[in-house]
Amino acid sequence: MKWHTLSVHAGTEPDPQTGAVMTPVYFTSTYAQEAPGQHKGYEYSRTHNPTRTALEMAFAQMEGAKYGLAFASGLAATDAVLRLLAPGAHVIASRDLYGGTYRIMKRVFEPWGLSFDFVDTTDPEKVAAAFRPETRLLWIETPSNPLLTVSPIAALADLAHERGARLVVDNTFATPYLQNPLALGADIVVHSATKYLGGHSDVVMGAIMLSDDEVAEKLRFLQNAVGAVPGPMDCFLVLRGLKTLPLRMEKHAYNAQKIAEYLATHPKVSRVYYPGLLTHPQYLLAKQQMRLPGGMVSFEVKVTGIEDFRNFWPALKIFTLAESLGGVESLINHPATMTHASIPREEREALGITDGLLRLSVGVEDVDDLIADLEQALKKV
Repeated sequence: MKWHTLSVHAGTEPDPQTGAVMTPVYFTSTYAQEAPGQHKGYEYSRTHNPTRTALEMAFAQMEGAKYGLAFASGLAATDAVLRLLAPGAHVIASRDLYGGTYRIMKRVFEPWGLSFDFVDTTDPEKVAAAFRPETRLLWIETPSNPLLTVSPIAALADLAHERGARLVVDNTFATPYLQNPLALGADIVVHSATKYLGGHSDVVMGAIMLSDDEVAEKLRFLQNAVGAVPGPMDCFLVLRGLKTLPLRMEKHAYNAQKIAEYLATHPKVSRVYYPGLLTHPQYLLAKQQMRLPGGMVSFEVKVTGIEDFRNFWPALKIFTLAESLGGVESLINHPATMTHASIPREEREALGITDGLLRLSVGVEDVDDLIADLEQALKKV
């Protein structure tokens, strides 16, 4: 089944009772049983809910996985994956990654007994050097947040498997439409479904996709035992969002490419981070493992400090200064004080997350309007 067909039909069939084309929202916490333990597959909505079942089937089908699991947030999904490990285990993670992922690793799981090294996962040799006998997990974001680095999934999968570790790929920025990590050898894929999978900035959710029976059973246990599950209305909203994923991602990527090319020649911009530019260090790799370069663009503005932006923020008319990404509307973010503020300043600056770095979630508006908005606002810097 080709992508545009799959996105419309994944996980959904007409309701057998009413013929409803869209999966109904099952607002119920519990289900009638014919006798103790005899039910129709549903007993309590923390464990299973028909609306969530449809969404999880769609997640699996779109990511090319055997199993899909929905969680209350992307960090709840991250938490479940890290709970697969026992105290004493070691994790290698991308040096450039979402601040919330860094926070849960360093401030929640490190005190619990895991150890972490954050390395440049674009370079397999540096990753190989970071492995220890107790390394059990290699966690990568590709493209990464916020510097849009691209890591070689197939090579890192081989490297991890040779050393008895699993490869986890955060595929949030790419989405299943642009990149399929499981097909490249990854073991587990995670998403903040809040972002492109939902696509409309109206829901918070996480997702895990995988094909390993034993690991899926453990994750399903954690999903139920810990209880960080989404409600049925959230599941309905993301199920709806998935139906237009290819259409949206094509427009996001088209607009992002145009904006990246515009910013690359702007006199107030010193550097642009976008995998679709020839100047990107992993441009060829991105072309190889992604269908399109995606809808995220980061760029460095020539400023002496954050105060130089004081007239920039109110000048924006279309871009909204906000956390998150992946909605149909265009957002702008200042990583150092927003999404990555939980990373110590010295570490942020060593990575390249400076006071002059801005991150764009490029929406689906007319690209000429978006460029005009950036043009007039950058004059105020």
